[in-house]
Amino acid sequence: QSCDDGQNLVTDNVSVVEGETAIISCRVKDNDDSVIQLLNPNRQTIYFRDMRPLKDARFQLVNFSDNELRVSLSNVSLSDEGRYVCQLYTDPPQEAYADITVLVPPGSPLIDARDEVLSEGNETEMTCTAMSSKPAATIRWMKGDKELPGKPKVELTYDRMYTVTSRLTFTVNKEDDGVPVVCIVDHPAVKDFQAQKYLEVQYKPEVKIMVEFPQGLTREGENLELSCQAKGKPQPQRVNWVKVDDDVPSHAVITGADLYIENLNKSYNGTYRCVAANSLGESYDDYILYVYDSRAGEGTPRTVDHAVIGGVVAVVVFAMLCLLIVLGRYFARHKGTYFTHEAKGADDAADADTAIINAEGGHTNSDEKKEYYI
Repeated sequence: QSCDDGQNLVTDNVSVVEGETAIISCRVKDNDDSVIQLLNPNRQTIYFRDMRPLKDARFQLVNFSDNELRVSLSNVSLSDEGRYVCQLYTDPPQEAYADITVLVPPGSPLIDARDEVLSEGNETEMTCTAMSSKPAATIRWMKGDKELPGKPKVELTYDRMYTVTSRLTFTVNKEDDGVPVVCIVDHPAVKDFQAQKYLEVQYKPEVKIMVEFPQGLTREGENLELSCQAKGKPQPQRVNWVKVDDDVPSHAVITGADLYIENLNKSYNGTYRCVAANSLGESYDDYILYVYDSRAGEGTPRTVDHAVIGGVVAVVVFAMLCLLIVLGRYFARHKGTYFTHEAKGADDAADADTAIINAEGGHTNSDEKKEYYI
């Protein structure tokens, strides 16, 4: 808004893309039949009421009333930029100002990569250029779904246009192979303006040994089958099987990436290694072979049974100990009560003879001789 809301005459600033149409609206809140006119930045009259003194036919009347003069300007160019004046012939005259800003979209973004093919761990550099825009564009970088920071450089050309170049430096790893790097250009005159380049990253092989047979223990007399999986870029052409610090058994069969040994015995124990290589390096994976007795592992269920039996026995012994403790405490209390009540007859005797008679069951104090069992 290029005017104060308290004014009677109002208008709006306009941003328009080069080659498109701008609309300028002069509005009057309370008009007393005063004349409205529109002037260009050189203060030449474009429209006086509904008449166009200016010979430029790109200006056309859209609406005219006591409260509005609305004019369109088609095929806008940079030379049309500036401050347009809405004027109301009152005493004194009123003016409101509409600034027209012409936007020039950049050319299609261009990505330039220093390296076409990369090796894992290497640093690379890319540049993205958005040429001849107004105002200057902003450039962002994305690698996959992650934003990366670039270093922008802005140049103002002789024709008042801006060229922006952003430089991106980053290190690649094998996970970046096939990932797009996207240059995104943000500018008010365009949407979804971008360019992208897919990374090609070479890396040394990743090696993994898979046990095809057996699924459990490796026992004497059984067979062993190992498979070697190797992935790299470039893809390794072949893999090699070796035995660390020894020779591979003479009757072992190697077919492509597979190692097959029949009729295992303990002399085959050791570390078997699968090695794969390409132009970037060499990698390997190890498998440690230990050959068990032919009956190894068969006693395992019995071990489990003995453990269960031992647990049950422990519980029973614990229960018996608890029972003995309870019975012992019971009898101890029972015995104490018996002697206490039996001796009561002697406590009240006048002399030793009477005490003996009372304690042996005489009739004196017969109520005291009752036995109590608790």
